[in-house]
Amino acid sequence: MSTSKVRTGQLYGKSKEDLKKQLVDLKTELGQLRTQKIAGGASSKLTKIHDLRKSIARVLTVINSNQRTQLRLFYAKKKYLPLDLRPKKTRAIRRRLSRHEATRMTDKQKKRSTHFPQRKYAVKA
Repeated sequence: MSTSKVRTGQLYGKSKEDLKKQLVDLKTELGQLRTQKIAGGASSKLTKIHDLRKSIARVLTVINSNQRTQLRLFYAKKKYLPLDLRPKKTRAIRRRLSRHEATRMTDKQKKRSTHFPQRKYAVKA
């Protein structure tokens, strides 16, 4: 089956069906290697198992990232965005007032600022 490591750059060009097929192939090969290891295979099988596990992870990563980009496109014009697609930041930043909310003033505050503006002093040097 596959003897070399999977390159992530090559995976992004593939379709979803091709990626799923490659994932199934890698998993079956991994199962075969594990049975050979139990039967008493060579130590070179251990590195091959390691490479296969990492290749499976790469394929799954590409599948998930493609799925997330499709979801981002779907929710681009919607009013609400799912929680896992929103920016993480920190809890305090997420709860902070937005820039628009922070700059709003009540009518009383507006009147006070127009009628009693901040005084300007000329400071002698």
